[in-house]
Amino acid sequence: MQICLYDQIFRVISDVLEEEKTTGFVIGGYVRDLLLGREIKNADIDIVVKGSGENIAKKVAGRLGRKIKVTVYRNFGTAMFSYGDYNIEFTGARKESYNRNSRKPVVENGTIEEDQLRRDFTINALAVSLNKETWETLIDPFGGLEDLKKRILRTPSDPDKTFDDDPLRMMRAVRFATQLGFSIDEITFSSIIRNRERIRIVSAERITTEINKIMMCVKPSVGFMLLDRAGLLELIMPEVSRLKGTEKKAGKGHKDNFLHTLEVLDNLSANSNNLWLRWAALLHDIAKPVTRKYSEETGWTFHNHEFIGAKMVPVIFRRMKLPMNENMKYVSKLVNLHLRPIVLSQETVTDSAVRRLLFEAGDDIDDLMMLCEADITSKNEKKKNRHLENFRLVRKKLVEIEEKDAVRNFQPPVSGEEIMATFGIGPGREVGIIKNHIREAILDGIIPNSHDAARDLMIKKAAEIGLKPSETNGGSAGQVPREDGR
Repeated sequence: MQICLYDQIFRVISDVLEEEKTTGFVIGGYVRDLLLGREIKNADIDIVVKGSGENIAKKVAGRLGRKIKVTVYRNFGTAMFSYGDYNIEFTGARKESYNRNSRKPVVENGTIEEDQLRRDFTINALAVSLNKETWETLIDPFGGLEDLKKRILRTPSDPDKTFDDDPLRMMRAVRFATQLGFSIDEITFSSIIRNRERIRIVSAERITTEINKIMMCVKPSVGFMLLDRAGLLELIMPEVSRLKGTEKKAGKGHKDNFLHTLEVLDNLSANSNNLWLRWAALLHDIAKPVTRKYSEETGWTFHNHEFIGAKMVPVIFRRMKLPMNENMKYVSKLVNLHLRPIVLSQETVTDSAVRRLLFEAGDDIDDLMMLCEADITSKNEKKKNRHLENFRLVRKKLVEIEEKDAVRNFQPPVSGEEIMATFGIGPGREVGIIKNHIREAILDGIIPNSHDAARDLMIKKAAEIGLKPSETNGGSAGQVPREDGR
């Protein structure tokens, strides 16, 4: 069978292969996606050659342009460069053997068939010849083309050896199944279950890379269900695994928070490509297992699960080697605030409550509302529509209050510097008391968010705590800065 290679880059590689009197193939994901008819852009292209991949890479790069930089990884026997929308990696055909305590293989030169055998799945072992005499011929020794048609994932060699050698391939199986809408072959999936403990030798960074790719799929719940069925979820994300299950007492039960969380994640994913917002959806109820309580009067409760969940976010991020930066703070904030719009939607919406929500959420208010709308998973359509309609009213109120009071990313109209200058004092407790009093008055709607109103309230509050404007600011004699700076 022949596969059409449209891009001219392959002709250039072919010319170099002929000049060097060697053979070469494009292999892996590019071939797979070409056969599936998937959109190919910003693609990684893997080229396998007989002999030195570094040598061919440098000659191809030189043919394409003098400014192309070739990066060589001699420990891995690879060389790569970027060209247009592609990242092109050249590797010498090889075979591998593994030490059981490491994912790093011992590499030896090999044939194209041996190179294909070391691949993770048959659909990623498909190769297309780049030599002129066999141009575009498909090399498929393990039935990968048939597996593409059947939409199944299967390993080229014994799956137990495949996953024992490199346990990350178990995560990749789940990721490909989720991305491509494939099923995992029964024998292959059984092997994942048997070898699941091997995932412990894989670094957190590698696991998290696969988790993030699953999170960015059209329907990420598929991946998390597969991870759970395989027994991997409890090993890599125990907090999410503990969400599973229901319990009944005196005929009163609570929903399965794992299934609910995955539904929220899918709902949100249909409307947002923001990875960190998807993480907030995954973790929004993460503290429910540790806050779950039952009483005869109220039934099941999860009091403070939003607050405790927000505290759990940095712990999870640190363990999974996720970024401990603004992205983590964003996820923690949304987890902490995710019940607030729901409470507003169930009550008479006061201006004060909306101001406080705007103040705390800041520029993330729209993302928070999107998360809360995704959190409505009731099977009762009437109830669900009522909640969504209430959220529309909350959104309308948010716009009205922001236009009127401008409290999103609130900055006090009277600064700490102005307070100190007015009363001739240094930094200290009094400055904090006055600033907090002004902020609360604005959020409660007692005064407008304006400098004149805030300054009048500053003078009044200062008088209550024994401060008077200093003489240098046109007032009567007031306090002088204390020796301790206060």
